[in-house]
Amino acid sequence: MRKFFFSSLIIIAAVFAFSCNKGSGDEILIGEFGSLTGSEATFGISSTNGLKLAVEEMNNSGGLLGKKIRLITYDDQGKPSEAQTVVQRLIKNDNVVAVIGEVASSRSKAGAPICQQNKIPMITPASTNPEVTAIGDYIFRVCFIDPFQATVVSKFILNTLKLKKVALLKDVKNAYSTGLADFFEKEFRNMGGEIVEVQSFQAGDKDFKAQLTSIKAKNPEAIFIPAYYTDVNLISIQAREIGLTVPLIGSDGWESEKLTEGKAKDALEGCYFSTHVSTENPDPAIQNFIKKYKEKYGSMPDAMSFLAYDAGMILFDAMKRAGTTDAEKVKNELAKTKDYNGVTGKISINEQRNAIKPAVILEIKGGHFKYKETVQP
Repeated sequence: MRKFFFSSLIIIAAVFAFSCNKGSGDEILIGEFGSLTGSEATFGISSTNGLKLAVEEMNNSGGLLGKKIRLITYDDQGKPSEAQTVVQRLIKNDNVVAVIGEVASSRSKAGAPICQQNKIPMITPASTNPEVTAIGDYIFRVCFIDPFQATVVSKFILNTLKLKKVALLKDVKNAYSTGLADFFEKEFRNMGGEIVEVQSFQAGDKDFKAQLTSIKAKNPEAIFIPAYYTDVNLISIQAREIGLTVPLIGSDGWESEKLTEGKAKDALEGCYFSTHVSTENPDPAIQNFIKKYKEKYGSMPDAMSFLAYDAGMILFDAMKRAGTTDAEKVKNELAKTKDYNGVTGKISINEQRNAIKPAVILEIKGGHFKYKETVQP
């Protein structure tokens, strides 16, 4: 009897400790994973900064459900394998009630199955590959998806730039790049455009001149490069070195202050990319976010900062509406999100748990990203 009594006490204590960790104490634990180091470190740093602002804002206004939010962030070093490890740690060791992350689709695809298996809601701020949310009903995003982005870029090239012959250069080891390239190739052709050449590389390559020379021989009027800023910086420089003078067109993976570092500032002059928000937009919500971000971090936010802030705020809004941090109830409320006024625009979540929202095209001028046009969903 005594053995049974003490065993029962231990079990009760363990259950109590676990439920406290899950947020029934003074804190609500939210997990985040991102590339704080590695080749795309600006993505993780920017998204973490934006999410921290959302947490700080909620806590300063009295918290959530009568409790303070505590953010636990792990660096996945830009590696899918590490993304799996840190998401496991967030759920199994830290007992978080929800997860925010990642920016990159390949790393979101690594972490999302773990969240789905454990029935923990996950929101990616910026992973645009459609396969991410297809992983399961606990996986959401606050960004548009690549079929829409492919349509946006195709329309811009054909209707605004009035160009029809385009070459394609993609990163074959990157789910984001290959997925967007495939959608673009199909959409551009459907709209009457011509893909004159398709070339590929692998993230981290240093010499792109063979691919660029093959592209140059086909005389394209523009080159679409759905890739991350680290590779695009080098590609743009080498393109100009071999005499390719046509516009380079990109996607939201270009958005980083490091895109135009060094010689790329001149190489990318007059080029364009699609993304989620423009800091030139006079909308008070956008300008207020910029002001708060600059006051805290001393620099301008980029799209990843805006999106992570929205991801956090949409999660907190769902928890408020649910009146609990219970995973299933929060998941159900996330799925009902409609016309949420985020800093990246009005956001509604559809049946595939994707955000329906506009995209913008930015032009690179003097190393800065200048607003060109908005494309509605």
